Amino acid sequence: MEKIPITSDGKLKVEDELKNLKTIERPRIINSIAEARAHGDLSENAEYHAAKEEQAHNETRIMELEDLLSKAEVIDPSKLTGKDIKFGAKVLLIDLDTDEEANYQIVGDIESDFKEKKISISSPIAKALIGKSVGDEVDVNTPGGGKSYEIIKVSYN
Repeated sequence: MEKIPITSDGKLKVEDELKNLKTIERPRIINSIAEARAHGDLSENAEYHAAKEEQAHNETRIMELEDLLSKAEVIDPSKLTGKDIKFGAKVLLIDLDTDEEANYQIVGDIESDFKEKKISISSPIAKALIGKSVGDEVDVNTPGGGKSYEIIKVSYN
């Protein structure tokens, strides 16, 4: 079984979502199905079919999250050290074309969120950064074209 890297914060978010789906969404959907069923003829009952579809989506997501947690390998970045970039690293880069700074943290696929500057370990930029250290220059092929960065700082706090 292939292990999936995830930060401790990411695992907590997955566990919270799973708890919400099981303890809040599942009972709410069951009530919706019961109400729709009370309306009579199920063959032409749009509310019933919508509730059953919502139930299927909810149960699928529950199975996905449970599967992910069973394969998760929790890595606490605060316990990591070193100069080389690896999973969990917070990296400060400077774009060599625009001189703009960018901060990213390399996290697991499920917890990536570009708005929060958390990039997936399988993203092109993370793949280019892994194994590099402060002072190195990296070229990244992105869907928007090639970019060049210099690594300014690496931390694990």
